[in-house]
Amino acid sequence: MRFDEYNYFNIYLIYKGGENMTSTIKDVARLAGVSISTVSRVINNSKPVSPEIRQKVMKVIEEINYKPNEIARSLVTKKSSLIGIIVTDIGNSYVAEMVRGIEEIAKMYNYDIILCSTYSDKETECKNIQLLKRKQVEGIILISDIINDRIDELIKEYDNPFVYLNRLYHQTKYSTVSIDNYNAAYEMTKYLISLGHMNIAYLTAKEKQLKELTTIETEKLEGYKKAVREELYEEIIHFSKGKNIKSGYNAANEIIARDNITAIFTSCDDLAIGAINYLYDNNINVPHQISVAGYGDIGTASILRPKLTTIDEPFYDIGAVAIRRIIKELKGEKVDFDEITLPFRIQRRSSCVEIK
Repeated sequence: MRFDEYNYFNIYLIYKGGENMTSTIKDVARLAGVSISTVSRVINNSKPVSPEIRQKVMKVIEEINYKPNEIARSLVTKKSSLIGIIVTDIGNSYVAEMVRGIEEIAKMYNYDIILCSTYSDKETECKNIQLLKRKQVEGIILISDIINDRIDELIKEYDNPFVYLNRLYHQTKYSTVSIDNYNAAYEMTKYLISLGHMNIAYLTAKEKQLKELTTIETEKLEGYKKAVREELYEEIIHFSKGKNIKSGYNAANEIIARDNITAIFTSCDDLAIGAINYLYDNNINVPHQISVAGYGDIGTASILRPKLTTIDEPFYDIGAVAIRRIIKELKGEKVDFDEITLPFRIQRRSSCVEIK
């Protein structure tokens, strides 16, 4: 029996030898006729190997279905190929879209993700960062609506790429991805004005201002104010108790008590959906009596009736750009900006019409 025949006979025995038989790196080395270190170089792409040897090793790996021990491999290469994702609640549609963007781009670059949920609990957020550090993730993306002072010291101890995505506060300490919320609110208000609306109510949730931090809600509010001031129109601002559908429903009652309101612009889609529900229940036609516009373009915005006019926040793209930034940093590529601003657009749908 020739050498190659002998090798492939042994490959057959290993491959067919039974469900309990697991191939090892030693088997690959023996069957390929090379050293264990050569197999390791091929698997980890750590040092140059001739094309002929690489092809021989890869053929044996494929034949015997060899799977490297990822734990041992990460200890040698110092790379786990894992990215940690911490979210408030994966049940939130915008969070799910961000995670989808992160996961799909990560897979393109052969990274896996570990997903943790905090349910807006600060202590859980810190514990998750410590957990991910123990799992030796190569980078962390935190999607959070809370400001956690303890994050600072935990991230300082963590010498790997970190991106912080926050929809409530404009923070500059960490790398982040967002849209220009000031101009987005300004452009939506100008759009409503272009439809002939003069009495535009702005509905937002009152947010607690934190020292040295600007709330994104404040940026949106200032964008609305700039647009109405340019036309010398009255500012009509209402604050809801929360940012959910129920809050929008309850606030709409107070808004329509004012005379001549022709449009309601809300700081998030849930408030807009709540307002539309209230108007429907009280036989007020949307959009022909009152137009309603939202912010975010969550999944239900386009299936609502009437379909919701809203600011399209590109949640998928935000997640995709965040993971791409981490991967670029891991690969040693130049990263120019700590704050990446993505373009927004107005989704013009049937909840807003021109006044005739």
